[in-house]
Amino acid sequence: MPKSYFITGIGTEVGKTVVSAIVAEALKADYWKPIQAGDLENSDSHKVKKLVSNKDSVFFKNACALNTPMSPHAAAEIDGIKLQIKNIKRPETEKDLVIEGAGGLMVPLNAKEVIADLISKEDLVILVSRHYLGSINHTLLSIEALKSRGIDKIGIIFSGDEHPTTEAAIKKLGKVKVVGRIEEEPYFDEMVVKEYAEKFRKRLCEI
Repeated sequence: MPKSYFITGIGTEVGKTVVSAIVAEALKADYWKPIQAGDLENSDSHKVKKLVSNKDSVFFKNACALNTPMSPHAAAEIDGIKLQIKNIKRPETEKDLVIEGAGGLMVPLNAKEVIADLISKEDLVILVSRHYLGSINHTLLSIEALKSRGIDKIGIIFSGDEHPTTEAAIKKLGKVKVVGRIEEEPYFDEMVVKEYAEKFRKRLCEI
């Protein structure tokens, strides 16, 4: 049976798009970003497509493409659009599907719904954690938010230079599987993504 991998982060600019490309490459999965806010000419979908080298992955169109690089609820208001979960339909595919969120779990879509509401209990969630002062707290809070919604298939990918004490604390207190860590690479291209895909493939399948 095909699986769905929801890629989220402990905040913005932590590496979700690169991780999405790595997971799509590792599993030859399809990719979909439901909501894109801003940078429509060089969106996350464009970036992932450039980084994935296999010929099997399909890249689905955003359910909602907003013009302003802001939180989705604010960008939607500027565009005169009412964002609602019920209007966001997942694409149908017979392959694994990588779904990339926007920002963190509690980023609002409207007055009542947040990004986390897009996640199904059947999804395997990849939480991207980048090291900075306060990242342990933000990571553990994100794990708690997922578990409180009945979502317990969670894997962590660390981004950036290694911080053994931070990673050990998150692994022990969060009680989730660590898929791996992405180094502070000078650049990411198809070859770098492919190397990480090979490294992470087995662990992704074990979540």
